Amino acid sequence: MHKQTAKFVGVVAQNLPEMPDDLMQSWIENPKGLQKVLKNALCPPETMPSFKIFQTITLGTGITTADDFRKAIKDNGMEIGKYANDILGKSQFTVTVKETELDLVNISVADLGFKNGETREKIYARAKELGLELCPNEVGPQLRLQYKDQPKGEVLIIAMEPITDSDGDLELFHVDHNDNSLWLNSYYAHSGSVWNGNYPFVFVLPRK
Repeated sequence: MHKQTAKFVGVVAQNLPEMPDDLMQSWIENPKGLQKVLKNALCPPETMPSFKIFQTITLGTGITTADDFRKAIKDNGMEIGKYANDILGKSQFTVTVKETELDLVNISVADLGFKNGETREKIYARAKELGLELCPNEVGPQLRLQYKDQPKGEVLIIAMEPITDSDGDLELFHVDHNDNSLWLNSYYAHSGSVWNGNYPFVFVLPRK
């Protein structure tokens, strides 16, 4: 037994409450039940955080093709980056036919518990553990169109399944407001790449 473990077991034994022999015997005969009680007492489940909705957007607005999105973005005085424009036209990009509202949360990699950064796969897994969901990829252009008051300097990465661009690279949409305009852009999303702890991701908060 590990020295620290032995020490901990000794402390637990010293601090057990008094109990009758028959109760002790019942725990001896029910080790799984005892394990569950000890786990809940000594390792309580992590409290689920309370997420604040930062935007509620609508999918399925009647914009059904890549060209429709390109035109709508242009007509609203917004811009599309080269690779965001590219993945809009890929078969992996899909559009919801039925009008649907989604509540979105904006959370950093650090807020998910990875202050020193982490891979996309682990970021997504952690978010799912906390009850969040990945965004349909339509969220990228729809958020761009509907988030017209985005603060300058803000960049939001869409937590979605990556889309493969024409160069064979995986991409995620992101929406940003630089000094000149509101943009729909994209980030490389190679498997295994580490995302900085300050990077903000957009997830879906399911409605109950």
